[in-house]
Amino acid sequence: MPKIVVKNLDNKIISSNETSKSILNILQDNFIDWMHACGGKGRCTTCKAIILQGEENLAPLTTHEKRFVDMDALKPNERLTCQCIVEKGEIIIKVPETSKLPHMKYSD
Repeated sequence: MPKIVVKNLDNKIISSNETSKSILNILQDNFIDWMHACGGKGRCTTCKAIILQGEENLAPLTTHEKRFVDMDALKPNERLTCQCIVEKGEIIIKVPETSKLPHMKYSD
């Protein structure tokens, strides 16, 4: 069962029985606001997350993510939450400074 811990949201823990949903969809299902300017279509990088732990539990990079890696818009420890799927286990992520929403209270 996938588990997501959002470090800078007071270590918020989100569990899901879904192994085919994106991180963004799991966050939204649990009423957590996360920036996503293109509507979750992989056309921008506003929904990116910094992967602190558990990268081995994620599905491989998608075509959209590879394109942004090639453009140097995604670092090796960053993934697009709208594209990335947690296949198993736990991941620990962080909201990057550039993607923080003004109405959310962050703990870092």
